[in-house]
Amino acid sequence: MALQHAEHFISVSEYLQGEQLSDIKHEYIDGEVYAMGGASRSHNIISSNVARILGNHLENTPCTTFSSDMKVKANNCFFYPDVMVVCDEDKGDEYFTEEPVIIVEVLSKSTRRLDKATKMAIYKTIPSLQEYVLIEQDVIDVEVCRRSAGWVSEHYFLGDDITFESIDITLSCAAIYHRVNNEDMQVYLQAQNNSAQSLTTE
Repeated sequence: MALQHAEHFISVSEYLQGEQLSDIKHEYIDGEVYAMGGASRSHNIISSNVARILGNHLENTPCTTFSSDMKVKANNCFFYPDVMVVCDEDKGDEYFTEEPVIIVEVLSKSTRRLDKATKMAIYKTIPSLQEYVLIEQDVIDVEVCRRSAGWVSEHYFLGDDITFESIDITLSCAAIYHRVNNEDMQVYLQAQNNSAQSLTTE
């Protein structure tokens, strides 16, 4: 989601109080508040796909999947990740968490720099965080940064399976991008269709 810069500095308490009353969401970075704009169709589909898959996988476990309306606190900052998983059944504030194990952000042109630079640096300071996932929406590219690998990026594309170690699940890139109508998916689906047709004619 695109962010719009606010013009004055406010305290954390002012931000949290205001956020409960606001009709739109804001992210908070060291005293500055940024209004969040709307997200595209592809962005919403990808976020929904990931949240649904992770939520189903974690059913009947102490872990909870949140999508876009739950804040994460890191240092003096508050963000709304597109998807995150928290495994602290009883702890935490009603409106934010400080203990996610995995955070997923869907990238757009307006947020790519923030997600890949500012947020990544801040998220890496969260002691509980094991994986940070960045998903492109216009092309098929899933970037996974793992604490266990020193936060070195690994990229996954159509045909690849991805293992999220923090919550013990493996899923395909195709599942993440299911129903997303970008050029990469069109080519992939056409190739699958052609392969299925060739099998039926043999």
